[in-house]
Amino acid sequence: MKQLESEKQFEELKQGATVFEFTAGWCPDCKVIEPDLPKLEQKYPMFDFVAVDRDQFMDICIDNGIMGIPSFLVFKNGQLVGSYIGKERKSIEQIDDFLAQYV
Repeated sequence: MKQLESEKQFEELKQGATVFEFTAGWCPDCKVIEPDLPKLEQKYPMFDFVAVDRDQFMDICIDNGIMGIPSFLVFKNGQLVGSYIGKERKSIEQIDDFLAQYV
């Protein structure tokens, strides 16, 4: 999964079909799903998957209502089409079901 490097890059990536995963190195729930995320990337090749470090990009989190991690945003052509936001632990199956809505 790509790592977000700048706010400018976030704006550019929103213009395509992109799934942003909001995460942090200290997040235990994020670590649980991390090994299975490549399977979702393979299953949904129509999306670019980008990890956003919550601590590094707090302004992006605030602007997009990210209150807990892991959380996911789906953008297509510059428009937010889906969000899976919350502090609860998410399973790969739940994330898969969420993404399937936007194919």
